[in-house]
Amino acid sequence: MTDAEAIDEPTYIYRPSLLGAPWQFRLTEDALFWDIGRRSGSVPYRDIRRVRMSYRPVTMQRHRFVTELWPQNGPRLDIASSSWKSMFEQERLDKPYAAFVGDLHRRMARSGAPAAFETGAHPLHYWVAAVVFAGVTFGLFALIVQSLHAAVWGGAALVAAFSLMFLWHGVSYLRRNRPGRYRPDALPDVLVP
Repeated sequence: MTDAEAIDEPTYIYRPSLLGAPWQFRLTEDALFWDIGRRSGSVPYRDIRRVRMSYRPVTMQRHRFVTELWPQNGPRLDIASSSWKSMFEQERLDKPYAAFVGDLHRRMARSGAPAAFETGAHPLHYWVAAVVFAGVTFGLFALIVQSLHAAVWGGAALVAAFSLMFLWHGVSYLRRNRPGRYRPDALPDVLVP
């Protein structure tokens, strides 16, 4: 492969698990090539039927985004913005991920792919999470009020501190994962690192 071909064929590699093989994706003029351990293949851009961008924090990486692709034929392909580096560390790949996903969308738009471009979580999962979040928030608030009423200042302060952290992460998750649609030429800012 020449240098000019390498420039025209961006590559993105990440490791979704510590012990698994790295996942490699390469963009060519008319298809996405993928290599996942012992499996590999390609999918023409026009055969990608659905794309979903979402925010998916995990224990070791709170700032993690995923782009899921559903080809007409073949397995669902996940492209994540972080990679396992060691047993205790995940590496953020913000810039390479943003560049690769942006280029993938541009190539899909040029090909005239009839894909549905979705944001966030599946609507059912999102609304269940929103109801659970509201219930837990109400419960924590009630616990703070009860602690203050009983003059248990330390307990109220501890629950309040936990509640603030819970609210911070919960609101961020729900804001970024709100179900919706987008155009391939206007990627959602909250889902691109």
